Amino acid sequence: MDTFLWILFSGMLMSAIALVGSVTLFLSEAALKKLLLPLVALAAGTLLGGALLHMIPAAVDRSGNQLSIYLWVLLGFTLFLALEQFLHWHHCHRAPSEHRPLTYLILIADGVHNFIGGLAVAGAFLIDVRVGVSTWLAAAAHEVPQELGDFGILIHGGWKKGRALLYNFLSALTFLLGGLVAYGASFTFDVTFLLPFAAGNFIYIAAADLIPEIKHEENAGLNLVHFLSFLFGLALLLFVRFVFED
Repeated sequence: MDTFLWILFSGMLMSAIALVGSVTLFLSEAALKKLLLPLVALAAGTLLGGALLHMIPAAVDRSGNQLSIYLWVLLGFTLFLALEQFLHWHHCHRAPSEHRPLTYLILIADGVHNFIGGLAVAGAFLIDVRVGVSTWLAAAAHEVPQELGDFGILIHGGWKKGRALLYNFLSALTFLLGGLVAYGASFTFDVTFLLPFAAGNFIYIAAADLIPEIKHEENAGLNLVHFLSFLFGLALLLFVRFVFED
């Protein structure tokens, strides 16, 4: 399949994941919390696995083991730190009863995040379809708990179901936009830098946003579930590396 079609299809499919948030309408807050945190742990594992096992190695294979690759990783990490420090943007994956942030701020932050994700996945597909698939899997694993949490927040903030679903979907479409922008830019300059840059994004989200939400659970049994979910996320991306890229 043509690279453009991979980018287009993956962007549309990722945007459709926003619709999974409607599941929260049928769950209690307690059930939502039980569902979200293992998914958050899984997402943390897949994001780290995607960054360290696929994206950075692919960038090194493409450009050589240059210092610039690691500088792009650090820039990607630092940009997301700056977004949180100065825009008070934080990925929310907890039950909506714990706080009620401004709903429009949630949508704007998601739009920016999804746009950057679209750039990352498209950049991966432009280098190698196999790397693109693994990067998409890591991003998708993160999107599921994020969309569940965000949709729940919109409903808890007083939004009607249809309106929340529509606006959440529209904010997710920026993922497709980012992919198309990356594809168009590839005709003008080398977009290889998008891979290490996005790897830094993935590492930051996993280490600074997701892992802190699961590591302070007082129940030993739940801690074990979260840890095993995290390991499964890592193992999944390692499996993909062995099967599809080697």
